[in-house]
Amino acid sequence: MLILITYDVSTTSSIGQSRLRRVAKVCQNYGQRVQNSVFECVVDPTQFAELKIKLKSIINEKEDSLRFYQLGNNHKNKVEHVGIKESIDLECPLIL
Repeated sequence: MLILITYDVSTTSSIGQSRLRRVAKVCQNYGQRVQNSVFECVVDPTQFAELKIKLKSIINEKEDSLRFYQLGNNHKNKVEHVGIKESIDLECPLIL
């Protein structure tokens, strides 16, 4: 299923800047960045639960926010892209 993750992490302190980097790094392990604080991740239910636990353990709920949008398995009909930075199909094999 496709999950869209958005986050806003307070960076007014060095601790907040560290949280921001850690959140981005965890998200990169599960999907691709499509905007500065937005990731698309194709995960199964177990991976999604694991991802949420990891991210919730990083953020400060009094200063930061996370949003998880579950677009499901038929996501190709639900996502439309216009402009630069065309995304890759996370379900296809990558050839490097």
